[in-house]
Amino acid sequence: MHVNQNFKTLLFNLFLTFMKIGAFTFGGGWAMISIIEREIVDKHKWLRKDEFLDLLAVAQSLPGILAVNIAVAVGDKLRGMRGSLAAALGTILPSFVIILTIAIFLTPDIIKSNTYVNRIFMGIRPAVVALIIAPVITTARAAGINWRTIWIPVVTALLIWSGWPIISNPILFIVLGGAGGYLWYARHNLDKKKGGESA
Repeated sequence: MHVNQNFKTLLFNLFLTFMKIGAFTFGGGWAMISIIEREIVDKHKWLRKDEFLDLLAVAQSLPGILAVNIAVAVGDKLRGMRGSLAAALGTILPSFVIILTIAIFLTPDIIKSNTYVNRIFMGIRPAVVALIIAPVITTARAAGINWRTIWIPVVTALLIWSGWPIISNPILFIVLGGAGGYLWYARHNLDKKKGGESA
């Protein structure tokens, strides 16, 4: 991670970066992930790739808006509480202004009856799908998912999609995933320790 900027400059850059992300991303948190990664990992190098993936896993597990969770965590890592506030404000402000403007000047009837607005949204939808799929593929590769482990996210997604009571609750799979990962790594480390002692 390379952070060579002074305090005020970095706060301003955090605000501007996350404001750009919030202003030009449609489709919610998942659609923002690829843009956030490009900005904070590739462009500014505030986080390494592995740090970003760990942060993404934590942000998804916490309640609240995914993009804001990521912004708060990145800001805190770089400049503490002030960094968190700057990044979070930058993420939220564009949506707040846009929604407030729509609420004041456009009613649902106007939006539905306006041909131009409908065409714009029809064009945005496929782009949103692509923005959501791209980070899923990137995250899967970085997480080491292969043909032997692909069944885990597939089965989990199908169960969540099924709508069955309790079984379709995403929180259940977050808890099970965390517990399973802990047990696997604990066993792996124990096997390594035994192997080292026997050697």
